[in-house]
Order: sequence, then structure tokens, then C-alpha cells
Amino acid sequence: MAEGEVTGHKHRITEGSAELYEKDSTLYLRVFSVSALLAHEEHKAISIPQGDWMVKIQREYEPEGWRYVAD
Repeated sequence: MAEGEVTGHKHRITEGSAELYEKDSTLYLRVFSVSALLAHEEHKAISIPQGDWMVKIQREYEPEGWRYVAD
């Protein structure tokens, strides 16, 4: 799905059926199967239920302000 900016690790679907698509400059994940497993080398896999999901870049707060999380 998305490659980490720092480590090069990727988020990927390892179980189930899903596709990534873009609509109106927004990225979505459509899960066709009952669920899909989203895996990444640096954290626990996440089970995503069937449906359409907006993909957002996670942010975190630091004393200097908000920044996007870099895997």
C-alpha cells in the first residue's frame, strides 16, 4: 500500500481481498472480503472489516508542533 519514508518498510494486505484507489485526490482502501489483514514490519497487523476506508497519514504532536508519522 504505502512505503515508509524513513525505513522503506511497507504497509501491505497479507490476507483477504482489497484494492487501493483514489477519488477526488483522496486515497481509499476497498476491502472485498469479510476482512483483510494490514501488515507492517514495525507493528502488529490490523484486521480491517469489509467496506470502503479513507486512507489518512497519521500525525503526532511534538513541542515544535504537529508532524506526520514516518515509518
